[in-house]
Amino acid sequence: MATRIFIDGAAGTTGLEIRDRLKSREEFELIVLADAQRKDEAARRDALHAADIAILCLPDDAARDAAALAKGSNTRIIDASSAHRVADGWTYGFPELIGHEAIAEAQFVSNPGCYPTGFLALIAPLVKAAVLPAEWPYTVNAVSGYSGGGNALIDRFKADNSIAFRAYGLAITHKHLPEMRKYAGLVHEPVFSPSVVPAHRGMIVDVPLPLSAMQGATSAAFLESALTGHYGTDGVVEVHAHSAPPAEMLLSKDAEPWDGLNLHVFTSEDGAQARLIAQLDNLGKGASGAAIQNLNIMCGLSETTGLRL
Repeated sequence: MATRIFIDGAAGTTGLEIRDRLKSREEFELIVLADAQRKDEAARRDALHAADIAILCLPDDAARDAAALAKGSNTRIIDASSAHRVADGWTYGFPELIGHEAIAEAQFVSNPGCYPTGFLALIAPLVKAAVLPAEWPYTVNAVSGYSGGGNALIDRFKADNSIAFRAYGLAITHKHLPEMRKYAGLVHEPVFSPSVVPAHRGMIVDVPLPLSAMQGATSAAFLESALTGHYGTDGVVEVHAHSAPPAEMLLSKDAEPWDGLNLHVFTSEDGAQARLIAQLDNLGKGASGAAIQNLNIMCGLSETTGLRL
């Protein structure tokens, strides 16, 4: 019997991608509301209660409302918003960090943010293993394709060809910071410098480390070894070894959809400094791909089924 899936918010960027990728899978039966019913509370409540698993692709407040509408049902929920990422009773949907079993058994799963996916993949295993200090004031420099900002930002970039680079979060606040701190086990929130470029999808997350100034810090080679030891031969996350750093790392304006996550450790010649860099698709492992991976795990399927790797 097929698992019944309701995507609440299927008209948004993430929701459309998830719906498109699930509609041909025989394991699932999609519950689809007519356009006139998409914002009708009674229709949404009925769909949420009828589903085996609901995927919320909504703004934060609407996601909280949807979770409230689902109360009284046995429906399991994957929330792609940031509404429940640090909330009690919700399991953080990053299987490579939290554990596959925790997600398989959870009723409520909150997808990680796209930027935190890159940051946490790099930092969380190293802090947990005491390879890096939890009390260090980490910085994060990150750049994303514009699709991560939703339909309004997509329209803005498409309408204004003069935009070459958009820095934001200049008030030193961002909704991703609580999950970055919590799941990396940090004493302080990192200083986060996000930006957007005129590419539809793709993301680079860069964490610089002044190793010579970090008490107890080790060599870049050991950092790479520790990351490799944590992820092993994971089918989604890959740690890349480098005999020498590449000349550059690029984001393509017409990148193909991708659900993997590549991690890199680069070091200065004297080993005094390092840069930990994550490459991912903000709409893949950073959004819809992560939702598909968690859905597979919750349904007892191979987690990479339907992923683009």
